[in-house]
Amino acid sequence: MNIMLFHSTYGLRPAVHAAADRLRAAGHEVHVPDLFEGRTFETVEDGMAFQEEVGRDELLKRAVLAAAPYSDRGLVYAGFSFGGSLAQHLAFADEKARGLLLLHGTSDIADGASVDELPVQLHIADPDPFEPHDWLTAWYLRMQRAGADVEVHRYPGAGHLFTDPDLPDYDVEAAEEAWRAALGFLDSL
Repeated sequence: MNIMLFHSTYGLRPAVHAAADRLRAAGHEVHVPDLFEGRTFETVEDGMAFQEEVGRDELLKRAVLAAAPYSDRGLVYAGFSFGGSLAQHLAFADEKARGLLLLHGTSDIADGASVDELPVQLHIADPDPFEPHDWLTAWYLRMQRAGADVEVHRYPGAGHLFTDPDLPDYDVEAAEEAWRAALGFLDSL
C-alpha cells in the first residue's frame, strides 16, 4: 500500500519516523512530509500557536503539494491528531484514495461531502480532550452519510497521543493494540 503519513501538531518527530518504519517493515511504501519545515515543538500549545501563525490554508496547501506526486497511484491517507485532520481532508478530495487511517484525530466534514465506500479506521483515546464524545458521535454519523465505511477503535484511559513513546500520553498496551488493528486494516485494502 502507498501511504501518505502526516505528523501531529508537535511536528515531524522521531515517533512519526518510527511509525513510518513500522509500516515499511510491514511492506508498505510510506511518505512522511514535513509540513512544519523542520520545526518541532515540546508542547501542544506551542505547536498550535505555530499552526495559527502559518495558517490552516497554508498547511493544507503544503499537504496537498506533498501528496500530489503520489496520488495517481491511489494513496492511503494517514495522520496523527492534527495530521489526521489533514489526511481526512485530502482523502475526501482524492477520488483515487484507497483508505483513511486516523490516529488520534478527525476533522469536520463539509455538507454534501461524498466518498464511495472509503474505508476509514479511527484510533482514539476514550475520553479524549480534543475529540469529545458528542463530537465523535456527530463525526461518525456524518462520515456514514458521506459514504465512508468507518471503523472506530476506542482506548479507555489512554492519553490523546498514546502511540507516541516520547510523550506523557504514551500507553504501550493501547499503542500495540492500535498498531495491530491498523496493520490489519491496511492489509485488508
